[in-house]
Amino acid sequence: MFGFKHRRRDSLRVIPLPMVWLKTIERNIPFYRCLPIADQQELQGHIQVFLDEKRFEGCGGLQINDEIKVTIATQACLLLLHRDTDYYPAMVTILVYPSTYIAHMSESVGGIVREGDSVRLGESWQHGVVILSWDDVLRGAADIHDGHNVVLHEFAHQLDQEGGAAHGSPILPRRSMYVAWARVLGAEYVRLQQDAEHGRKTVLDKYGATNPAEFFAVATECFFEKAEQLKRKHPELYEELKLYYLQDPAQLSR
Repeated sequence: MFGFKHRRRDSLRVIPLPMVWLKTIERNIPFYRCLPIADQQELQGHIQVFLDEKRFEGCGGLQINDEIKVTIATQACLLLLHRDTDYYPAMVTILVYPSTYIAHMSESVGGIVREGDSVRLGESWQHGVVILSWDDVLRGAADIHDGHNVVLHEFAHQLDQEGGAAHGSPILPRRSMYVAWARVLGAEYVRLQQDAEHGRKTVLDKYGATNPAEFFAVATECFFEKAEQLKRKHPELYEELKLYYLQDPAQLSR
């Protein structure tokens, strides 16, 4: 079974993307144009596999089309470049709303259950689902320097969740990497919490101070979209993310 899946993916990766898809990618995702040609070609192969294996569903009246699928797939697959990947194996379905949506929340605090509604741009569930706002997908992709990208954020959560519940530590390529990862990201998380508490300006979005899982997702957004600033202000964090993603976006001409 594994051999069949591997061969099938190999055959999909060599199929050229339709020209209309390439034009969509170049129009909607400026970051793509910054990549070396070899990376663009690898990314195109990943997109073919991703679109073949994942299901998209429109919500709130949104009709799914190729532009939506290709725009989301391209950004999700950016996180897979250069790495051994099983293409987000636990994630089966992507639900897409036309814009921000309301999610019903229920949590237990001190034995008291609190319920309410929350406005969302996206969500990543541990078992099978990513939810995205299409308006925010486009907005996040259009500005490659603002550090905000909902697709990168939610799919970073998916990487984090591959080993179980999200806790800010995805499965790393080598066991020897875990000690440095825990030390660096743990210290940077505490630093961001302290900066947020004291109102200090930060390169990383202060939402990353919420918990370690959100810190990793926010750091991923910053790594790709504020690479030079992150490398300058947080060199150890940048290096850990570079070792994990096997990319060096600070070297790209943007």
